[in-house]
Amino acid sequence: MIIRDITRLTVPVNVIRRGAIRPVDVCFARTETECRPHLGGFLVTKRHAVGMLYSLSERFFMEENMRINKYLTECGFCSRREADRLLASGRVTVDGIVAAVGSKMNPSQDVRVDGQPVEKKDRPVIIAVNKPKGIVCTTAKKEKKNIVDFIDYKTRIYPIGRLDKLSEGLILMTNMGDIVNKIMRAGNYHEKEYLVSVDKDITEEFLTRMSEGVPVLDTVTRPCSIEKVGRRKFRIVLTQGLNRQIRRMCENLGYRVVYLKRVRIMNIHLGDLKTGEYRELTGKEIEQILRDTADSSSETVIEGKDGQKGKD
Repeated sequence: MIIRDITRLTVPVNVIRRGAIRPVDVCFARTETECRPHLGGFLVTKRHAVGMLYSLSERFFMEENMRINKYLTECGFCSRREADRLLASGRVTVDGIVAAVGSKMNPSQDVRVDGQPVEKKDRPVIIAVNKPKGIVCTTAKKEKKNIVDFIDYKTRIYPIGRLDKLSEGLILMTNMGDIVNKIMRAGNYHEKEYLVSVDKDITEEFLTRMSEGVPVLDTVTRPCSIEKVGRRKFRIVLTQGLNRQIRRMCENLGYRVVYLKRVRIMNIHLGDLKTGEYRELTGKEIEQILRDTADSSSETVIEGKDGQKGKD
């Protein structure tokens, strides 16, 4: 915009809010002393006009609106699923107005959860954790042995998927909300590898039936790769994560799992990481994950029949 011999100009800027439109008038004043609040905006001198107009245009027109659940995940506050739950329960406000599920907002707006401002996004983090038995993969504070408190990481992170309480091994944690569903959503076919011990000798029939698919939870599991590595021990690679899937598959065939350890998620291996410890993924590992999930859907992970995401 070119400003020449204009001594006073009102520029209406409609700031869209959920349920309200607040017009903001910005006026150009003749003198420095006239720079004061006016009509919901400010009277300013002409030499300040360009800067103020640019600031307004940058805030309300140049920044892209996004869904509130996406904003909360990109800030590292919670997963997109948890964000939708917070929205549904009326705990999220945007500029003081309660937001609804599916609402959009501008990053410059004041977003709060339970009255507390949501902090700006921290640097992206993904860590690999060797979860011990007894630790629960949840962010719920009511669970005393939740993995978030167990890890006590310096910034807010949450688990990518779950590993049941009696199982151990690799679990990834992150503040990158969008990556959660891309990795865990069954439709994306990302591999997860496990070492499993059962209560009796493994037969060829057992291996064949496991590999071809087993009826669980009103469905049949996908064909998978399985290898016998001991008399009562096998290695299995899944591309889905139904609730307690491996345990249910074994139970259906008359076996009981006595030991279950996840050793790989996609390109991330547990390696020699000690039980209860964690490490940050390397730059190359993160780059590989981002490449492998570039074409993956980030739609919400489908819940199992009992309302829980998969716990292998």
